[in-house]
Amino acid sequence: MRLDGLWLGQVAMAALMNVAFAFVVGSALLGAWLASDARAAVAPGRAAWLRAQRSMLTAAIVLLLADLGWLLYQSAAMGGVRLPAAFALLPVVLLQTYVGYAWSVAFGGALLLLLSVLLGPGGGARHALFGVGALAVAAGKAALGHAADDGLVSVTLAVHALHVLSTSVWGGLVLAAGFAVLPALGESVARGVLIRTSLKLSHASLVALAFVLVSGAFNLERGTGGSLEAIQSTLWGHVLLLKLALVALALGLGGLNRYLVLPRLRRTASTMDARTFVNVLHLEALMMLAVFITAAVLAHSVPALAAAG
Repeated sequence: MRLDGLWLGQVAMAALMNVAFAFVVGSALLGAWLASDARAAVAPGRAAWLRAQRSMLTAAIVLLLADLGWLLYQSAAMGGVRLPAAFALLPVVLLQTYVGYAWSVAFGGALLLLLSVLLGPGGGARHALFGVGALAVAAGKAALGHAADDGLVSVTLAVHALHVLSTSVWGGLVLAAGFAVLPALGESVARGVLIRTSLKLSHASLVALAFVLVSGAFNLERGTGGSLEAIQSTLWGHVLLLKLALVALALGLGGLNRYLVLPRLRRTASTMDARTFVNVLHLEALMMLAVFITAAVLAHSVPALAAAG
């Protein structure tokens, strides 16, 4: 691993891929939950539902562009050339390398996600395309990381794909709700929609978090071999500790909303409690942004066990 411009470009594109994929997943779930409250043009949940649709479309496009950017940086790094010269290497990377095959799966999944969004809301075909696309993106992203070292057909790769998908559900709900969707439910006439959507968000996040923690523990054991020394003495270990601290902060903010703010909001339905919930969620979303960035750094760094020898 060389800390140069190519490495920074790869990490930046990988972080953008992480965030965009999470936004697509989170926006899709929120849009589905809000659909029944957005049928009429003047429905209280209409503005939030429209934000979820726009957020999903924008994120799907950004995901495709970030995928292409990452491939270009990766080709330059593999060929040891400057970025402009990497265009000539793209056919070789795509057709003759494992990275190209894994990237093609992830990019194909991103295309399916965009197609499902363009088909419009509702319909079994859209849901099927979205589900297949999300699974393909998660599998492809997992195969582009260190989990593929154990082979394409391995428990390690399957667990990491589950980690990618569950993290995108948890983080995506937080990002899409905190930055785009829930702020549109600030009016008192939409208070009931806000409460119902927040309850669904809280329950789904808790389920996704359980999968994140279990799969994350597996990845942690694999990356460190259970060695605290490997964590303390390597760059990968230091970044991991930063990521765990950010996750802990996000968990604290999520717990504050779930166990203190949301129950009070359900009792009072007041504007102040509604604003408190959305503001805390916004802070949690900022933490999730940082988590996805550190995850990209980890994916492009030598694991602690290997770095420590």
